[in-house]
Amino acid sequence: MKVCMDIPSRTNCNGSKYPCFLFYIKGELSLQHYFHPSKTSAINMFIPIFFILSFLFSSTNAADFCVGDLNGPVGPAGYSCKKTVTVNDFVYSGLAATGNTSNLIKAAVTPAFSAQFPGVNGLGISIARLDLAVGGVIPMHTHPGASEVLVVIQGTICAGFISSANKVYFKSLNKGDIMVFPQGLLHFQINAGKTQSLAFVSFSSPDPGLQILDFALFASDLPTDIIEETTFLDAAQIKKLKGVLGGTG
Repeated sequence: MKVCMDIPSRTNCNGSKYPCFLFYIKGELSLQHYFHPSKTSAINMFIPIFFILSFLFSSTNAADFCVGDLNGPVGPAGYSCKKTVTVNDFVYSGLAATGNTSNLIKAAVTPAFSAQFPGVNGLGISIARLDLAVGGVIPMHTHPGASEVLVVIQGTICAGFISSANKVYFKSLNKGDIMVFPQGLLHFQINAGKTQSLAFVSFSSPDPGLQILDFALFASDLPTDIIEETTFLDAAQIKKLKGVLGGTG
């Protein structure tokens, strides 16, 4: 679509003594506006419209995909595109095996993010496998860069999140149940059954990010006195938790 604008000299425009704007689309008169002082607000309103039209009708060549080049640098937009692509770049088998749950939280998360599965680079999606042994838990955590959808494959999982208004939403989920966790909100998953639990979680980003609240506080070098002041925990409790999680300070 071609948009042209003609600004005549200070002669009449349909009998007006003020100059006017004449907009033509494909040679046909589309809009006429007098440059009268009282009309300037209307002109200001139309200017963004024409910027939007220019953007919408601009010629762009969007690639179908951008398989990540893991040997190249990674930035906020992800990896640069790999030059030579095969079908294997779009297939990942890393979620077939059970994760190792022999750890403090009795849980394992096996990711298929862009760093492991470069085919999702630039597509705005990723997936991970969640294994929870009996008594296993994914502590309170957040994904700054993505919303999350969880589907239970096996067992019973108690899952929930806390809204920014401090409203808590949680429920016990069984095989086939799905729950969504909005982007950036604190949430958790607990094995609430007597057998191993399995779930798959998908994200609205190829690199959703992860911050576990307990690890941020007690596995870091944040000084004990600052944590004491900001959490209302006493120093003995904080040092105990730092000892368990490997924190210092």
